[in-house]
Amino acid sequence: MDPFDVRLQDDELLDEVELTANLIVAANQSDAHMSLSEIDQILGVPPPKPREGE
Repeated sequence: MDPFDVRLQDDELLDEVELTANLIVAANQSDAHMSLSEIDQILGVPPPKPREGE
């Protein structure tokens, strides 16, 4: 076994790494602070549903 072979086998971890990389790239390309809604969009978080009565 090669101690320097660090291939990732965990699909969830790979997804997290990809999301983090996407967020880092977007932040580096942004001229200003990113809003929470921009961050949510990059991470694939759906917009909140309006609450009843709003």
